[in-house]
Amino acid sequence: MQKQITRILMLFVVLFSFTSCSLVEGIFKAGMGVGIFIVVAIIAIIIFIISKVAGKK
Repeated sequence: MQKQITRILMLFVVLFSFTSCSLVEGIFKAGMGVGIFIVVAIIAIIIFIISKVAGKK
């Protein structure tokens, strides 16, 4: 019983030490960085394809 109470108490300490706002903020910052990278990569690929097609003429 004592071991179970200790585990529950440690779970509450971990849950209260990490605020949900900072967790969500970290997720969105990572998502925004990946999103910007993907958009830049897609634009670079489109420009590369257009330059190859236009260069053949």
